[in-house]
Amino acid sequence: MAYLFLLAAITAEVIGTSLLKATDGFTRLWPTLGLAVGYVSSFGLLALAVKEIPVGVAYAIWSGLGTAAIMAIGATFLGEPLSVAKVAGAGLVIAGVVVLNLDGAH
Repeated sequence: MAYLFLLAAITAEVIGTSLLKATDGFTRLWPTLGLAVGYVSSFGLLALAVKEIPVGVAYAIWSGLGTAAIMAIGATFLGEPLSVAKVAGAGLVIAGVVVLNLDGAH
């Protein structure tokens, strides 16, 4: 169940972060509220996940997969350019998460 909370926390954080540009510097109400709900939900769900998952492992997964997802969303929907360096960096982050999970979760 803890990993479901973690997955939901990642999803909420990605939704919140995806709305960041739409807030226009926090001057647009609905995107700003969506961002706030996403972030508050994310941290609440992350707090539930760390009851069973070590904090370091949970945070590494949360931040790593969230970063990779935001990079993909930025490239797909926000017109942000992808480069070999960005893709390689995301790959290294994901590899680090896998290594932490293999060692830290058992």
